[in-house]
Amino acid sequence: VSGATLLTYTSEDGTEVTGNPWGMKTNLAFTASGDVNGYTVSYYQASQDQFAGMSSASLSIDMGDLGKIRFDQGAGSGLGNIDDKTPTAAEEIWDGLDGTTTGGLVGADGSSGVFNNINTYGGVTFNGAFRKGSGAKNTDGSSSGAGGSAYDFALTGTGEMLGVDGLSWGAGYGENDPGEQANTAGEPGDDEHFTGFINYAMGPMTVGYQEAHIAKGAVGGTNETTQAWGVAFAVNENLSVSYGEREVEYSKASSAHVTEDGEGIAVAYTCLLYTSPSPRDS
Repeated sequence: VSGATLLTYTSEDGTEVTGNPWGMKTNLAFTASGDVNGYTVSYYQASQDQFAGMSSASLSIDMGDLGKIRFDQGAGSGLGNIDDKTPTAAEEIWDGLDGTTTGGLVGADGSSGVFNNINTYGGVTFNGAFRKGSGAKNTDGSSSGAGGSAYDFALTGTGEMLGVDGLSWGAGYGENDPGEQANTAGEPGDDEHFTGFINYAMGPMTVGYQEAHIAKGAVGGTNETTQAWGVAFAVNENLSVSYGEREVEYSKASSAHVTEDGEGIAVAYTCLLYTSPSPRDS
């Protein structure tokens, strides 16, 4: 059992409605594992934010050389795991913003109702995911809602194979088929997701850059192209600071394109809290 709490403050442009700028995230997670017919089976369940009602869970089987096979209900799989890997001391610079200002995030599969495979080949980690149907979280299978399917994958590695210490990289691709039920005018084209990032650590400092593109398959859809960079500095083992910028261009089919700019500063102080054993425990 593990947990954490995080106090946040969000400041937006004066033209935006901020609401209550202060917030507090509380996380509580449970993990368990055991041997089932010679295979290690693991279970994970987390209440990510009790105030927002967010939760996630996953069930995985370690298949040895075949990697881990997992069913994911919100824990995170495939391309979504590298939607933003720019260096930061805490959360991404778009964390806490409303849904209309967090475009450009790749991940064709989503993170619910997803079958996931994770394996490493020659120092490169493959994280692939496949979803059938809407991907809604269910206790039992359901035929309600829109159908469709999606798949995506992410490849990540380091610079060790090139002899470059401190280098990390990643790239991925995915497609989302919304299905005929999602469009009364007929089946739309598939949405395509691409992204790639590179980070380099030099002592206490890490710099990074990432690009992403979402191509909408539906007629008249808005494509999204993202460029982002960040730099993080570890002052000591407890204190870190970072700065990042992000630009998302919305390419609209029948109106002027729109560019969204964002920047963020993060300061994080991490400490471990524990209780000393009582004399009786000693």
